[in-house]
This record gives sequence, structure tokens and C-alpha cells, in this order.
Amino acid sequence: MRIICPSCTAVNNIPKKESYKKANCGKCKESLLEKNLINLTDNNFDEILVNSDIPVIVDFWAPWCGPCKIMGPIFEKISNEYVLKALFTKVDTEVEQNLGSKYSIRSIPTLIVFKDGVELERVSGALDESSLQSLVNKHLL
Repeated sequence: MRIICPSCTAVNNIPKKESYKKANCGKCKESLLEKNLINLTDNNFDEILVNSDIPVIVDFWAPWCGPCKIMGPIFEKISNEYVLKALFTKVDTEVEQNLGSKYSIRSIPTLIVFKDGVELERVSGALDESSLQSLVNKHLL
């Protein structure tokens, strides 16, 4: 399956397994098991969505947003539970206004789940841990 490296955003082909003891990026050699969060930009957004064989969870947020500040640490914590199962990404809508506009983001935080580059589900508002886990679990292979 194709996995995006969170460190260098290179596409890696790895065998699909239940669990992994070791998985390193073929380009930068960083572990694919230690980090599962990527900041997306207009430049890498589409490439990452279409090259990931696992669901991509996109958090549209802004630094001034209170609920975003509350959900940020939860999003990061949960991302570590789904390494190589779902890719967690963030889009700062203040910096990447084109992406916010392209995806009709009307309120933040907004989470969108993509698979094979296609939007599967959208949720607006901050989620707690169990709600975020439920959202992700619903879209796992």
C-alpha cells in the first residue's frame, strides 16, 4: 500500500500488515511509525490525497480559533494511534485561504475524511477523543 512519509512527504510502498515493528521512509530514512501528522499546503494537498492508500483526515483550522486550540492536542494524540492506518493532516485556513475556499469551509474546525482523493465525510466543530476515534474507525479498511 502507498503511505506518505510525514517527515518528507515522499510516497512509500509498504506491505499491508496488522502491525509493524519497523517501517522507514525510502527517501529520508525516518521512521513511518513515529509521526503521523502533516501540515498541508496548496502545493502538496492534492498530491498527498491521491497518493495515500489509507484514509486522510484533514483538520481545517486557524490559530485564533478557540475550539481549534482545544481540539489540536486531541487531534495530535489520536493521530499517533492510527499510524499506517489513517493519515492525519492539518490545513491552516489563515495561510491556505485557497484550500479553505476550494473546500467551502464555512466554520472551523472542520474535519474532512478523504479516501482515494474523494471526500467521504465532513464534520464541523471540535470533537472529543471518542468522537474523533469513531469518525476515523468508520473509514478504516
